[in-house]
Amino acid sequence: MNISRRSIILFLVCAAVLLLSHASHASTPQTGQVILLRLHDTIQPISEQYISRGLARAADIHADAVLIEMDTPGGLLDSTRNLVHDILASPSPVIVYVAPSGSRAGSAGFFILEAADIAAMAPGTNAGAAHPVVAGTTLDPVMKQKLENDTTAFLRSYVSRRNRNTDAAQDAVLNSKSYTEREAEQLKLIDIIAPSNTALLDAIDGRTVTRFDGSTTTLHTRNAHITPVDTTLRENILDKLMDPNLAVLILVVGGLLIYLEFNTPGTIIPGALGTLLVVLALFALNLLPVRYTSLMLLAAAFALMILEAKFASHGILATVGIVCLVFGTLTLVAGPIPELRVSIATAVGTGIAFGAITTFLVRIAIRARRNKVLTGPEALIGSIAVAQQPLDPRGQVMVHGELWFAESPAPVSPGEHVRVRAVRNLTLLVERIPESQSTPV
Repeated sequence: MNISRRSIILFLVCAAVLLLSHASHASTPQTGQVILLRLHDTIQPISEQYISRGLARAADIHADAVLIEMDTPGGLLDSTRNLVHDILASPSPVIVYVAPSGSRAGSAGFFILEAADIAAMAPGTNAGAAHPVVAGTTLDPVMKQKLENDTTAFLRSYVSRRNRNTDAAQDAVLNSKSYTEREAEQLKLIDIIAPSNTALLDAIDGRTVTRFDGSTTTLHTRNAHITPVDTTLRENILDKLMDPNLAVLILVVGGLLIYLEFNTPGTIIPGALGTLLVVLALFALNLLPVRYTSLMLLAAAFALMILEAKFASHGILATVGIVCLVFGTLTLVAGPIPELRVSIATAVGTGIAFGAITTFLVRIAIRARRNKVLTGPEALIGSIAVAQQPLDPRGQVMVHGELWFAESPAPVSPGEHVRVRAVRNLTLLVERIPESQSTPV
């Protein structure tokens, strides 16, 4: 009977423990999972790939939300369109947060901010100034109007679906308006102002958002587990190459190394390294908007430098070539923002340095090819010698302070001048020249 009572008591205790554990587990709120992406860069193909990869990962793990922390001056319109498409099609709600304080969502960044399910800004940030720009080109009124209409229609296509202020959004494009976080909130361009990621996620917890496809989702972001997605080594390297100034410098150094290989064949290392640098630079430039007219200027610059080495123009051709090189480099990349263009300092520095070095090296190479062999008997061909013995037909002559055996088809008296025409088996073949044409040896 005692054993039975103990068993019953033990059973009841275990049951109570299980019930309490289940009740505790049920009362504990489930934490969501948020993917964190940091876009502190220009918007171009590499940053586009990074954001797209992060959105794909969020879809794979069914994340509760994607938080894009953004600080960008803007970027390429094509990459912006692709990113907006990915954000609108994301299975997980997307939160775009302009942060930390002092950050901006300029130009193309404004388009991305407005595409988000939740648009947020930190105190001390700004967004806007999204007028489309074609660098270095003055558009005629019709083309300007077409470009403005296209970009504003693109912006309206999703801003209205997000129930945000379409007129204020268009003002950022048509009139380059830029807004502080307070102004953006008052104009209903953003949904919330928050000082940090945690504060933002806590503030929007439980909020119901309407997705772009019309479905509704309730956010569970309080105490959410934030999983940052870091850039890969490949993305880091390629992202650095997206700087046009670095791409131009790599191209110039690679070109000089390849030229060094041509001047000193067999060294291998300069040629291999130069080829690698040129390929990397061309890869980067291929992803950037390059002007083909600028490529023509660069080709003309190289042609003028080669001509300077072949013809005595007193530096005129080389100067014109360097000017073409500077202007070609300066206008090579037609980026919509200064961060995606070649700076004046880079263009002038690389243009003058590369032009001067190329002209100097090409001139040395051409002179070396024109020069005759300076060693051995062949160097004596064309020289004038003085007969030391009668040449009838063989005797000795003095040339360049050296005595050589020589043969002449016509008799030559001692002291007469002869010209060396050929060398055969260390014997000079000479011919007599008149005294009026001879010069002292």
